[in-house]
Amino acid sequence: MNFEQFQKRSRLYVIGALEPEELEEFEKARKKFGKKAEDFITECYGLHEAFALSLRPAKASGAIKERLMAMVRERKHA
Repeated sequence: MNFEQFQKRSRLYVIGALEPEELEEFEKARKKFGKKAEDFITECYGLHEAFALSLRPAKASGAIKERLMAMVRERKHA
């Protein structure tokens, strides 16, 4: 695996999307590329976290809230 392939797999590694056999190959390449690899993985984690923090939680619709409250009331009466 060359470093460009490693970079592509690093992005998948960070989100947990590598298959077990890919993970084994990735770990070997990670050792092979050393500090350069670790720096890139750290950068990927940083980008992943920044992206996750940039997402706004979806607001629950009134219908969903009403269904939930109805379920709660039903359980209280049961």
